[in-house]
Amino acid sequence: MKLNHDVVTTPPRHAATVMLLRDGADGPEVFMVRRHGLSDVLGGAYVFPGGKVDADDAQPALLGRADRPVAELHAALGEPDLDPVVAASMFVAALRETFEEAGLLLASGPAPDAGQATALAREGLGFATLLERLDASLAVGRLVPFTRWITPVIPSIQNKRFDTRFFAVQVAGDTVARHDEHETTESEWLAPRAALERYWAREIALAPPQIMSLAQLSRHRDVASALREAASRPPPTIQPEPLKVEGQRVVAYPGDPAHPVRARAMPGPTRLVFRDDRFEPVGGYEALFG
Repeated sequence: MKLNHDVVTTPPRHAATVMLLRDGADGPEVFMVRRHGLSDVLGGAYVFPGGKVDADDAQPALLGRADRPVAELHAALGEPDLDPVVAASMFVAALRETFEEAGLLLASGPAPDAGQATALAREGLGFATLLERLDASLAVGRLVPFTRWITPVIPSIQNKRFDTRFFAVQVAGDTVARHDEHETTESEWLAPRAALERYWAREIALAPPQIMSLAQLSRHRDVASALREAASRPPPTIQPEPLKVEGQRVVAYPGDPAHPVRARAMPGPTRLVFRDDRFEPVGGYEALFG
């Protein structure tokens, strides 16, 4: 039986998330941060750096620092009905959040001095002013739109909803990234399958978008393969369909018989079930790679 959707809900907020990818000895690795345990959004979970899109992300001073024009970013996002400036602000927000949560400023041309960038941020400078002081341009052209996740409506369970664009970007193997010791308390580079193994062993907590994204990344032998696949198709929109099946919470994804969208949006299982305080594939761990 489906949960009741006939409730008044606040529209989801735009958000942007970045999967920082590098090639490791055994394939791709992705940078993950652990959310502060007291956070009201995914507290304690391992996530990719990201956060809400702010109104300031659309200001001309920031869009003027992007290394691609607004129209090109709008086309790359694959959402023709979205306002072009709003679409471009997603890319800006993605790089701003990468700087704030991972300490990594992805810029075009000569790399800005990392110590100087951090010092300016600690002075409380806004992102546009910081870029101006560094005379840096944002490398938005390196971001590859990967997926779009929209939080489902789950009355009485989930009050905050987000419309999140996931981006992927390749960085050098020796790239230094770190957590911010504020919103995030731990960080590490992980092979996608290794992260999923730790989740299955209950060593780390993962939310469904991270579970499914890691499963998708694990299918690639290197970062170039993952980025080629993402660039070859429009980023799919994934709005999970919440269900109750035999008294258990379930989320179904596009392609599942219970989902209104019949075409698959991604490989892997088409539904996850909530068991023992976490979501997991109905068919067990190996179903992530089927």
